Amino acid sequence: MKNPFRYFNSSPEIIRLAVMMYIRFPLSLRQVEDLLHERGIDICHETVRFWWNRFGPLFAAEIRRRRVQHYSYSNWRWHLDEVFVRINGETHYLWRAVDHEGEVLEVFTTKRRDRKAVLKFLKRAMKRYGRPASIVTDRLRSYRAAMNVIGNAAGHTCVRWLNNRAENSHQPFRRREGAMARFRDIKVLQKFAAVHASIHNHFNIERHLNCRDKFKNDRAAALAEWRQLAA
Repeated sequence: MKNPFRYFNSSPEIIRLAVMMYIRFPLSLRQVEDLLHERGIDICHETVRFWWNRFGPLFAAEIRRRRVQHYSYSNWRWHLDEVFVRINGETHYLWRAVDHEGEVLEVFTTKRRDRKAVLKFLKRAMKRYGRPASIVTDRLRSYRAAMNVIGNAAGHTCVRWLNNRAENSHQPFRRREGAMARFRDIKVLQKFAAVHASIHNHFNIERHLNCRDKFKNDRAAALAEWRQLAA
């Protein structure tokens, strides 16, 4: 892999820090600019925009590749759900697949919410992660129609409150969407949602399930691995 930072005057450490702050936390471009200025880093907010567009997908792809290679996800049970996203007054749908541990596997944006969209989303996820043993969804009829097509109707479960894992996985993205004052293009939505999901997975330590010492070790390990991305 060639050095992706070879034509940039700024150091890779500063670029990684700016991308992490903008993607991971619900901050605007100008807020990231002010926080970096407080640390002695003088850049424009448009530079932050350019960096996340250029390096965000690169970092996210490397994180996904490492997780797929090390099987850092589960095929025991997947949870599928969709949310409404308004783009220029039109309603679009953001589909999300997570495993039973809350690992975001795939996000996909469509203009419709029908069987064709569900099939395309499932084939996209299964091509990368394989076929799960069980899939939990809400009561949208398009899910059952798609399960009949791919032959997974027996492993399809639709029970009230059982899909809260997928419902809760939308919350970090919703907070981030509010800070960005919504999206203006479906391609930008797909790009940012995919990058945000991968980076959220990387830093999702689940501190409420671990003791303080283990959480600190996991956080330090995640940050050290982030600093080695695209090195």
